[in-house]
Formats: sequence, structure tokens, C-alpha cells
Amino acid sequence: MAFGFRKTEIPDVVIITPKAFGDPRGFFMETYKRSEFRENGIDCDFVQFNHSKSNKNVLRGLHYQMYPYAQGKLVRALRGSFYAVAVDLRKGSPYYGRHVGAVLSEKNRDMIWVPKGFAFGNCALEDGTELYYCVTDEYGPESQRGVAWDDPNLGIEWPTNKPLLSEKDSKNPRLKDAEINFIYGQC
Repeated sequence: MAFGFRKTEIPDVVIITPKAFGDPRGFFMETYKRSEFRENGIDCDFVQFNHSKSNKNVLRGLHYQMYPYAQGKLVRALRGSFYAVAVDLRKGSPYYGRHVGAVLSEKNRDMIWVPKGFAFGNCALEDGTELYYCVTDEYGPESQRGVAWDDPNLGIEWPTNKPLLSEKDSKNPRLKDAEINFIYGQC
């Protein structure tokens, strides 16, 4: 097996650790293998690949796309490190409004699987941090939404009190006021 799959406190969110094969020349690792992902409950097709770069304390999120453009995301660090957060937005879920967080870095090589029905956010822990993520549906600007990164009801302990935000992210509503069309069991 080329991967380790570790369920989080919200079982649908999974931390994936690829096995790297190294020698004095460097290393090789697989970052996705459909058969192993399917065996571990992640059965999807990726249709778009994204790459972002952020400096320390840049916080992006908490983002999601509503149906019909809802996205599952497989996210990893290519360079640097970041704190990743997934928030359950599925109405009726026993985990609704709860979140999980993990540090992903080029050193630990961990990835996070964030399924449809979740908001995702990340905060760069160092300058020049680069994220690479695969998504299950294309970007649909008309369905893009967000939840306030600092919503006190979410209780997220971000690694900074003064993040660098986009104008759009600074205006995201609290979860209780957010437009959401996810239903637990239908995502």
C-alpha cells in the first residue's frame, strides 16, 4: 500500500500520508491512486487542479461551493506549511458546525480529503507556502460561498490572530447566516 489513511474526529474528513521512497538522489511518491482511494472510501473523479501560493499568515477561507457545483478537495503542501481546516456544513449531520484541523507541510507530506458538504480554509505558516489541490467539480463562481474565519461558534484556533485576508473573505457571514444547501446523507 502506497498510502496511510487516517480518519479524523469527523470520519468523512481523512488525513492521507503517502509513502515516499527516498535515496541519495531524492524521493518518489504517489499522490493519488484511484484503487487505494476507493478501497478507503474516497470514490471520486477529479476534474480540476489548483495551485496557490501564500505568505505567512495569509488565511484563505472558509470556502465552499453549493450544489450543483459542490466540490470535494484533496489538498497538499508542495512547499512550506499550512494549517488546514474543514467545517461540516451538512444539515442534519451529527458533526454539523464542527471542524477538524491539521498541519500539512512539504516535510510531513500529509494530504487532507475534504468531501462535498464542507467548508475549507487554510492559513500559511511560512512565507512562500504553496498548496496544490484536486477538486471534484469545476469552479462555479455563482455558487461560491464562505463562512467567517473567526465565527466564535466554530471555535477554530487559527495560528494567528491577525490574518491577511482578501476583501471577500473579510465579509463572509457567520455559519448561522450562511447560505447552505447541503443535507447529510445526500452529499
